[in-house]
Amino acid sequence: MRRSKELKKRDIRRKKRKLRVRYRVLGTSEVPRVSIKKTNRYLIVQAIDDTKGHTLAFINSGHLEEKIPCNIEGAKKVGELFAEKLKSANILAVKFDRNGYKYHGVVAKFADTLRENGIKL
Repeated sequence: MRRSKELKKRDIRRKKRKLRVRYRVLGTSEVPRVSIKKTNRYLIVQAIDDTKGHTLAFINSGHLEEKIPCNIEGAKKVGELFAEKLKSANILAVKFDRNGYKYHGVVAKFADTLRENGIKL
């Protein structure tokens, strides 16, 4: 019983952080919003044009030929692949939406990898 209450509190805190961050970040076709979702197994990332409601680029680490796990090394690989997709779509600058997750570990490594590959955050 106690464990489920703690999990509910953690989810509520993440949703509050998500709303705070999401309120400030709005993507356009020139500078889309990059939203990251992480599960225990996979990373799901998409570049979104909020003015039109379109997804400009998308990657799911579970649907690649080589399934990439959701850890720091996996975040680096996914970041490199996603940077290539963004460059092929002529997107060189994005706004990063961490989706309520704290900026450390997998989320921070993904963002750093995008920067290293020439995408401006």
